[in-house]
Order: sequence, then C-alpha cells, then structure tokens
Amino acid sequence: MKRRLSARILTAVRREAQKFFRGARGSHGWDHTERVYRLCLRIGLKEGGDLDILKLAALLHDIGREEEDRTNGRVCHAEKGASLAFKILEKKGLDKALAGRVVRCIETHRYRSGLRPDSLEAKVLFDADKLDSIGAVGIGRAFLFAGEVGARFHDPKIRVRKTKPYTKEDTAYREFLVKLSRVKDRMYTVEGKRIAGERHKFMTDFFKRLNRETAGIL
Repeated sequence: MKRRLSARILTAVRREAQKFFRGARGSHGWDHTERVYRLCLRIGLKEGGDLDILKLAALLHDIGREEEDRTNGRVCHAEKGASLAFKILEKKGLDKALAGRVVRCIETHRYRSGLRPDSLEAKVLFDADKLDSIGAVGIGRAFLFAGEVGARFHDPKIRVRKTKPYTKEDTAYREFLVKLSRVKDRMYTVEGKRIAGERHKFMTDFFKRLNRETAGIL
C-alpha cells in the first residue's frame, strides 16, 4: 500500500499547529497535544486505525482552543479547529479525501459537543483526548485550569447546579463532578476503556482523599 503521508508533510503540519499555541494556557498547551498524539498512536495500533489520519488529527485537534479560551467558551474549539485544519491541510497539498477524514475527527472530538465520532480514527482521537483529562495528568490539568480562570482551591460541598464555568467556583473538584468522573463511560475503543478504568480509579481515590484531608479527617 502506498504511503500517503510523508515525513516532510507531517513535520510541516506540526510546525503550523505549534503556531496556535504561542499564547496558550498551560492546561491546554502544546504538551497536551503531544500526549494525545502518543496516545492516538498507542490506541490506533491496538485498534487497527489509520495512523496517517491519527497523526494529523492529533496534531491539529486543538488549534482552535485559543479562540475558545479567549471567548470564555462561546466559540467551539472543535468547530473552529476543523475549519483551520482544513485550510492547513489544503495548503500542504494533502489529498482532499484524506483531509476530509482528518477534519471530521477534529469536528467530533469535543466532549460537550452534540456531534459523535463516526469513524474508528475519530473514536481513537476522542478517547486519546479524553484520557489526557483523567488520571494523574487529568488531576494536574484540572487544578492548572482552575488557577487560570481564578477559581478557588477546593470546595467539597459544592452544589454544581448553582455554579458556572470560568468563575471562582470552577474548581478542579467541580470539573471532576461535571465531567471527569463520567469520562470512562464515554470511551469508544477497547483499549481506551481499559486505560480509562485504571485512570478513573486513581483520580476517584485522589478526590476522596482530598475531601477527607480538607475536612481534617486525615
């Protein structure tokens, strides 16, 4: 089978993608993209996905994030990123059919989107992106994001329905209750589910202990 993605194009796309992270928040910086890239290859190899599509989708999946952060969530980074990604891939002369599959992965990777991944590669990207939001890495990122939006450290008695994102109540624990605790049940791939189970347990145990420590029990 003829290889469709050259090392030259992959390097060029990587460089283009990195430009969108010059002013990125730490919780969604380029290091997140690199971790998702590695997870995509790991899961993709296990599941039999198209690695060319996964490499490009992973590198470009969050290039619309800066716009979402700038507007405090009013702009959907998946939708924005898909549009930007298509222009980049078109500029690099990528086959339109391949570019379209990459763009579709990016469009459907967001947890809170109404769209659902409808290809194996889209499911792998979704799983890889969500896996980076749970476990030890996920805990660290949740606290980092809370600090970025000026949230308080912790509130074990938080009532989620009375709080809003991007406020002082948008703590790491709130993110755990609203989203992170549910991630493992949203996985699509067998390998993604396996990894998520391990990470979920670690994260759940951590927040249980945090609640006990802040209550003075431990």
